[in-house]
Amino acid sequence: MVKRITVTYALWAMGGPMGLHHLYLGRDSHALLWMLTFGGFGIGFARDFFRIPAYVGEANQEEEGVKRRAPIDIPPPIGLVRFGGQVCVGIYFGTVALIGLNTLSFFYLIVLPISVGAGVHLVSHVGLQTSDLYKTLAACVITSPIFYGSTLSPLPISLAASVTASQHRTFKPSQFSRRSQKLGPRMYRLALAWLAFSAPLGYCVFHNTTATLYYLSDCVVALLDVFWFLPWLRGVVEYILLIPYRVLCVLTGEGYSEEAWRKMMEILLREYSQAEKEALKVLLLNEEASQEEITHSYRKLAKQWHPDHSIMEEAHQMFIKINDAYEILLKRHKTKRFK
Repeated sequence: MVKRITVTYALWAMGGPMGLHHLYLGRDSHALLWMLTFGGFGIGFARDFFRIPAYVGEANQEEEGVKRRAPIDIPPPIGLVRFGGQVCVGIYFGTVALIGLNTLSFFYLIVLPISVGAGVHLVSHVGLQTSDLYKTLAACVITSPIFYGSTLSPLPISLAASVTASQHRTFKPSQFSRRSQKLGPRMYRLALAWLAFSAPLGYCVFHNTTATLYYLSDCVVALLDVFWFLPWLRGVVEYILLIPYRVLCVLTGEGYSEEAWRKMMEILLREYSQAEKEALKVLLLNEEASQEEITHSYRKLAKQWHPDHSIMEEAHQMFIKINDAYEILLKRHKTKRFK
């Protein structure tokens, strides 16, 4: 059936952020990407307004059985928009994994790189192009241990995966088989992919909201700490991060002040994360412990459980736990949050 531009624009207007127009045109990868990113974070949805005629033309060529003649051994041109989308979606998928799946074993070695790689490959597979999935995932797995445990690790992993995907980009083979695929099986596959993506995030949002807030606040702090050597640039970044709150204040008529925002963030960040609570237990401290008390308890326990001073079998493991707990709490007290 010939695809019509008017119908495509109508679907774009009614459900563009959910990829309805791409589903109509048989661009299932593009539709899935829009479903998971709400229209490419809004930017892709707006860009589609100008790209729809080209999309309709490609779909009609396939319906008529017109083969695309892809140059042999010549990769498609590099697109900055596609590359930027790969990086952003890779970071987005990695962030979702950090929020919802970070309790899994081997998270930073397996789960996180696979999540970032899946996001990058999904963007690289949109339209007429694709890339080598296995090499993209390999780049993620190799890069991930370098930034093990870092809150901002999705960024370098996504960059490495995006560069690898761009280096191995190629045209898709002709897709005549897609014309015979029914809507039901296509929707079923899209629904499974959507559930696989949203289930961990939904669980975290509805059953572990506190952990989500901790991670988001840690991301903000880590981002600000990157610019510690340039105070003016740190101030600019913090100003940008405060814009949503300022807009909300203007809309709700509660004034144009960031002092309330700072107080709210201080209350949030004053709460201990689960890892910090476990560290307090290891050092036999309560949540009101000062930095001096933490240091005193650490030195006392480290001396008690040092393998050279203790004859107990679990001394080595306990000594490691004590050091890890001290590092966690020391990092918390050293970080000057929103100051």
